[in-house]
Amino acid sequence: MEYAPTIRSKIETELKQRDYSFSSFSKISGINRGTFSSMLNSNPPKPISVRQMDLITKALGYPEDWLYESYIDECFYEGKSHWKRIKPFLLRCVELGRKDCIQKVLSRLTEDLSYVPTIFEFAEELFKGGKEKESVPFYACVIENEKYRHSERLAISQYKRFKACTMSDLEKSLELVLEFIPYRNLLPEHYQLEAIHKITNIYFYLHKWDEIEKYGRELKELAYVIYTNQQKRKEKRRATTWLHTERHLVFYYGYGFLSVSTALQKKGYIKEARAELEGYADLSWFKGLDSEGEADVEQFRVWAKANSYTLDLLLGKRESLPAYITFLENHPEEISSGLVTILETANRYDFDVDSIIDKYSEQIKRSQESDDVKQLTYYYCYMYQLAIYHYRRGKILKGQKDTLNYLLLSQQRNWFKPPISIEVPQEYTKTD
Repeated sequence: MEYAPTIRSKIETELKQRDYSFSSFSKISGINRGTFSSMLNSNPPKPISVRQMDLITKALGYPEDWLYESYIDECFYEGKSHWKRIKPFLLRCVELGRKDCIQKVLSRLTEDLSYVPTIFEFAEELFKGGKEKESVPFYACVIENEKYRHSERLAISQYKRFKACTMSDLEKSLELVLEFIPYRNLLPEHYQLEAIHKITNIYFYLHKWDEIEKYGRELKELAYVIYTNQQKRKEKRRATTWLHTERHLVFYYGYGFLSVSTALQKKGYIKEARAELEGYADLSWFKGLDSEGEADVEQFRVWAKANSYTLDLLLGKRESLPAYITFLENHPEEISSGLVTILETANRYDFDVDSIIDKYSEQIKRSQESDDVKQLTYYYCYMYQLAIYHYRRGKILKGQKDTLNYLLLSQQRNWFKPPISIEVPQEYTKTD
C-alpha cells in the first residue's frame, strides 16, 4: 500500500528542508509559535484551521491549494465530522474551483445522513450569495441522499439545480427539465411560478409546442389562483403579506397567456391563438401594480401588438406587412423574431421579401455572436426559414449556404435540430 503523506508530514518535511525552527517560521507565517508547535507536536496534535493552512502555504511559497487534498482528513479528525472546519474549507474549495476536494468531502460527510440538512443550508447560502453554479454539487448531494422523497427540501434542491443551468447545452437542459418536473408541485408557491416559467422557456427553445401549451396554461392558472386569494384576503381586511416572487405576479399571469398563444400559433390554431392573445394584450386591470408591474403590462401590450401582426400575416394578409415593418422600426428589439415571422409567411404564401432581407440581414447576422439564447434561437430559426425561402425562389447556392450555416450553428451549440426537409419546386432549376 502506497504511503500518502499527511498534512503534518508535508509541513514538517518543508521545515526540515528549509532549516526553519518553530520560532523562525512563526515570524514569516504570522502564526503564534506555541500554536504552531501544538499543531505538530501535541498528543493529540491541535487541529489546523483553514486560515492557518493558507498562512503556512503562503509562507512556503506554494500555490494556494497545495495542502487541500491532505486537509480533507483534518476535516474528519479522529473519524468525526467537524463542520466548523468543513464549512470554511468548502468555501475555499468553491473559491478556488477544487471540485475534486468538494466531492471527496461530501462523499465522506454523507456517510452520516444527518448532515443532509446542513449541506442543504450550505447550498442555499451559496445560491443566495450569487454563486448559483457553485451551489449545484451541494444540491445534487442533497438530491442523491435525501431520505424523504416528497420533502420540500428535495423539491427545492431539484429546482435550484435546474434553475442554475445556463441553457447553453439544450440537451442537458432537457434532461434537467424532465428530472425536475415531478417535483414542481412540491415547491412553495413563490418558487413554483418561476419554475414553470423556466420550463416553458426551455421548451420554447426546443420547439416543443405541446409542452409549452400545457405549462403555459398551468402558469396562468396558478398565477390567477394566487392573485384571487390575495385579493380575497385584502377584501376581508385581513393583514396579508404579498407573495415575494422573482418577478411581479402580473408577469407570470401574462406569460402564461403568451406561452399558450404562441404554442397554438405554431401548431396552426390561429383563431385560438388570437383568443389567448387577448388575455395578455391589456393587463392594466391587474390590482397591486407597482412600477415593475406597470412595465410588465406595457411589455405585454407591445408583444400583443407584434403577435397580432404575426397572426394576420400567417393568415396571408399581405396588406399588414407595411404596418408590421413600421412597428419593427419603432421596436428594434422585436426585429429578430419579426424577420422569422416574415420569412415564414413569405414561404407559406410566396411573398417576395428580398428588400426586407437585404435591409436587415447584417443586423440579424450579429445575433449569432450573442450569448443570449433567445437571440440565438431567433437567428437559428431565421437561417432555417431563409434556406427554404432561397430554395423556393430558385436561389440554390444561397439555399445551400444557409443550410450549412444552420447545421453548423446547431452543431456548435449542441442544439436539437428540427429535421431539414426542404422541397425544391421542380420549376426552379436555375442556380444563382
